[in-house]
Amino acid sequence: MKDISLQSVAAPVPVRAGAGLKPKHYQAIIEQQPDIGWFEIHPENYMGRGGPPLHYLERIRADYPVSLHSVGTSLGSHLPLDTAHLKSLKSLVERFEPGLVSEHLSWSHGYEWYTNDLIPLFYTETTLKLIVEHIDQVQEFLGRKILIENPSTYLQFKQNEIPEQVFYVEAAKRSGAGLLLDINNVFVSCSNHGWSLDEYMSAVPHDMVEEIHLAGHSTQDLEGSTLRVDDHGSPVCSEVWRLYENYINSNGTVPTLIEWDSNIPEFPELFREVCFAEEIIRTANDQYHEATV
Repeated sequence: MKDISLQSVAAPVPVRAGAGLKPKHYQAIIEQQPDIGWFEIHPENYMGRGGPPLHYLERIRADYPVSLHSVGTSLGSHLPLDTAHLKSLKSLVERFEPGLVSEHLSWSHGYEWYTNDLIPLFYTETTLKLIVEHIDQVQEFLGRKILIENPSTYLQFKQNEIPEQVFYVEAAKRSGAGLLLDINNVFVSCSNHGWSLDEYMSAVPHDMVEEIHLAGHSTQDLEGSTLRVDDHGSPVCSEVWRLYENYINSNGTVPTLIEWDSNIPEFPELFREVCFAEEIIRTANDQYHEATV
């Protein structure tokens, strides 16, 4: 594990439920001041020099802790990391002092082209070394630890040598990064590939998990089989809620985010999902305190 000199976090993310921050909800949040633990942003949406996004983020950051969940660093690209992107990311980190910074275990750009998709990786030792090198570079550039998120996947490569969950954990161990455990992604990937949910979840050390994501997904019929698609466009399904509740009750509470990135509802519907996660966290904490008294 690489030794990282971490900068202090001015506003740590509390062990509560939070939500992804969307422009559609700016005004409601500012006017209503909902009792919500924190908000998460995609920093790429705030890398302009000014304008309404930064104005509203300043307003909301004055009242709530935030986290940054990047989608554009492209940790798995065979090309060097984009220095201009890293500089913009660091500028936002310094300006808004997020409690957590995270990125996906994927890649998204090649020679002079970029995609909005998070493209899956070959799970090989060669790719693992590349990912660790890039995580090290990001952490050293930012002067702080980042978290890496497990992907949702829809195919498996013949070149794969390492199980996904082992690759994910090993990348964090070798780089000193933390883990962002997306439980919906675990459910989607395990369902699509016929993997064991228990084996996947038990391979992830709880002491490395610093954030959890929950989201909705859609289903499609694919030649008589069900394909689950991580589209963040609906409420969290009952199976994912059950998986989350079991995880929290067995391992302890972790800051938990509700993601809703497509078919975005009015704020009250999103807030209901946040409150449901908050109640699970509160109940687990109460049970822990009762057991230790």
